[in-house]
Amino acid sequence: MKKSGLIIGRQPLIEAIGAGRAIDKILFQRNVSGESIGEIRKLAKEHNIPIQQVPPEKMQAITRLNHQGVIALAALIDFLDLQTVIDHVVSQGKMALFVMLDGITDVRNIGAIARTALCCGAQAIIIPDKGVGAINEEAMKSSAGALENIQVCRVGSLLKAADILHLNGIRMYTSEMKADLKVYEVDFSVPCCIVMGSEDKGVQPYISKAADEHFTIPMAGDFDSLNVSVAAGIVLYEAMRKRMGDPTPGR
Repeated sequence: MKKSGLIIGRQPLIEAIGAGRAIDKILFQRNVSGESIGEIRKLAKEHNIPIQQVPPEKMQAITRLNHQGVIALAALIDFLDLQTVIDHVVSQGKMALFVMLDGITDVRNIGAIARTALCCGAQAIIIPDKGVGAINEEAMKSSAGALENIQVCRVGSLLKAADILHLNGIRMYTSEMKADLKVYEVDFSVPCCIVMGSEDKGVQPYISKAADEHFTIPMAGDFDSLNVSVAAGIVLYEAMRKRMGDPTPGR
């Protein structure tokens, strides 16, 4: 696993991004300005790196060095381009099985989902650059090494990612509480991406609208709340089972 670290100052950050170093997040001191700030913003947009505005007190709490209003957190993994990952999967003669995380902020859940995804044959996880938990040390620990072995695509927009998936013939399936289709009725034998939403809000409406199918996980009784990593495990196992040639649930 890579070591986490800070990149302090404007030019060191520009050079780090130019050298291909993975960046988890950039912190700008509020009201920071200058030509190099514009360049950093441009690079951040090109590489889907989140930017956060913070007060001077937070910057000082992180480091006493001359940060010039800019501090970046180095990433523990390399984030990959979605189209590049799709091309790689196709070139290997494999059928895409991806997982998209929408609004999942608990880093332990992210790690657990990555672990199950890798075990069930998924090739990649898609995350947005905002509104999702960080791939930090706790997420890495929860994944038991999976986050170092599965491809992680960080995108500026999940909706644009949906367009890329569809252009490549990859169907999107969303897990939702009130869908009519049961998880064991879903056709996982085609290239597909499973979308898992947050436990409190579920999949965002605009992502749900972009999906090809909506399914639910049937449960006994009236208690209808599953931890998102557990739910992802059920869905991914079902996808693996179908792809291994057992179409009958419960066999």
